[in-house]
Formats: sequence, structure tokens, C-alpha cells
Amino acid sequence: MISVIHDTDRSRFTSTVDGVLCVLDYQLQNGAMAITHTGVPSAVGGRGIAAELTRQALLTARENGWKVRPYCSYADAYIRRHPEYTDLLA
Repeated sequence: MISVIHDTDRSRFTSTVDGVLCVLDYQLQNGAMAITHTGVPSAVGGRGIAAELTRQALLTARENGWKVRPYCSYADAYIRRHPEYTDLLA
């Protein structure tokens, strides 16, 4: 289980795995969550951490009625692989 924390003050979702910080950064712009960066260091890569960070961000956007702009290439690819989130696209 990957634990994700939503740090609203820094506009990011974080997860610390084996002492390594992983992040998804976003900006709120006119009622839309612009996902700007997903970062998972290679030391903990391949464990589904980026996917869980992205999933939590998309669920948060849905709960708040925000649209999503996936400027980050990972988030864009994730949404294409998971069409249940395409309704969120701005």
C-alpha cells in the first residue's frame, strides 16, 4: 500500500517510500488542476508510486469539481491509459 499525502500549502501530493520522497506538483488555475510534474527517483521506481500519486490527484480533482490539465507527460499518459478520468480533462 502506497500512502499519499496531499500538501495543499505546497500544491503537491507526496509519498515517501524507503525514505525517498516522491511528488506530484500541480497548480490551480481558474478551477482547473494543472499537473506540472511527477517525480519518482529511480531508486524507488517501478513500484506504481507515480500511478498512485496521479490517481489520488485525479480523485481530489473530481471531489472538488476541478477540471484537469495534464501538462506532465506521465499524467497525460496515465489518463490515456485510464479512460475513466477523461471526463476531467479541461
